[in-house]
Amino acid sequence: MSEAHRGRILAMGGGGFTMDDPSPALDALVLSLTRQPVPKVCFLPTASGDPRDQATRFYERFGSWSCEPSILSLFHLARDRVDPVAHLLAQHAIYVGGGSMRNLLAVWREHGIDRALRRAWDGGVVLAGLSAGAMCWFEGGISMSAGTPEPVRGLGLLDGSLSVHLDGERQRLPVYRAAVASGELSPGYAADDGAALLFEGAGLAECVASRAGARVLRVAPDGFGGAIEEALPVRLLARPGDAEAIERDVVGELRDLRAGGGRWK
Repeated sequence: MSEAHRGRILAMGGGGFTMDDPSPALDALVLSLTRQPVPKVCFLPTASGDPRDQATRFYERFGSWSCEPSILSLFHLARDRVDPVAHLLAQHAIYVGGGSMRNLLAVWREHGIDRALRRAWDGGVVLAGLSAGAMCWFEGGISMSAGTPEPVRGLGLLDGSLSVHLDGERQRLPVYRAAVASGELSPGYAADDGAALLFEGAGLAECVASRAGARVLRVAPDGFGGAIEEALPVRLLARPGDAEAIERDVVGELRDLRAGGGRWK
């Protein structure tokens, strides 16, 4: 599949509506990346077992914006009577929540969601997520599914690896360094809560953040049995306290798209 046709991927170290991020900047970016006037956005809360509180928070944030929000619960397919693959392929953006990366991937494979997500990405759908929902797009990441940090393989849509919650769960980074140094995980990135990596197709376009000071590190072997880290430039999406301004801007951009003005490049 040509890179020109593949969708974008927004991989967040943490933040967004499920973590009570006071800034809606990262969530707003998910919608803007679709370049659609009224985008269809589906939330996949599989990694946390489809908890009701995450569904409530999702609708509270996205329900007031110009979009068509929906939730796909793989634990309630009999109740909801929805074809999960068809539903995902009809979206403009798919937003994956955090939780257990190991459990997330196991459930997805049982339902063919792993293959559906690759098809969606190849067709231009925006893929986004935080924590487990960010690491899953890479070849691997550092999961806390078993209670302690350990390397876990991902879907492999993106080359390399990702470790999340760099500032919030500091026990992950030493394990990540060791896994990259030994070759158990490919070189990759570590991201703070509130920081995110934006990929155009499979290539890193930029790093962004919803708060000042949020970091993204590039991590690679140093050739001597250890790992080296490089801080990448991070663009601040909004200043603290700008929640209302962000929401006004999102509404305005979507309105321009519907009118044919198209402020997004």
